[in-house]
Amino acid sequence: MSDLGALNVSRETLDKLSGFAELVRKWNPKINLVSKSSLEDLWKRHIVDSAQLFDLAEGEGRWIDLGSGGGFPGIVAAVLNQEKKRFQITLIESDQRKCAFLRTAIRELELTATVKNERIEILENQEADVLSARALADLKNLLGFCEMHLKSSGVALIPKGKSWKEEDEVARQMWSYECDAITSKTDPDAAILRIKEITRV
Repeated sequence: MSDLGALNVSRETLDKLSGFAELVRKWNPKINLVSKSSLEDLWKRHIVDSAQLFDLAEGEGRWIDLGSGGGFPGIVAAVLNQEKKRFQITLIESDQRKCAFLRTAIRELELTATVKNERIEILENQEADVLSARALADLKNLLGFCEMHLKSSGVALIPKGKSWKEEDEVARQMWSYECDAITSKTDPDAAILRIKEITRV
């Protein structure tokens, strides 16, 4: 865990993040939560990468994480939220086995978060103040989910890899939105897109 210094958090929070990393390693052979190649660099590739989204989330209210999968960033956000309790965090995941993992993590780490085993497309409007989605779909389709589940005053936090500019270009043919691209702390070619004011063109 050479990247511990990359997170400015309390010892208790650090212990919970470490506990979560161990759970991912334990469950991964059974349900493939993260790629085998990225498991060796789990702390930087997934935990620190997810934690930076929480740092960019302003205010308080309802946080919805779409396609939570292995809990990135949803469970990481729930751990970081424990001390100040600014958000009510809900993780949306359609895969039942991944939901079982997420619920186990919440129980064992004593977190406050809810898991919904539902498909995003048929989920009732979540009225989120903050919406996150990591490695779920291209930006054009993600903005459709944002339109369904984000408050008009809400903010979407979308981590994207080095092709984010091309995705942004394609998305703008269908959508109008404000986008602040923040360089990722874990990959200088990647960005966290902080998006608001989303409307169809």
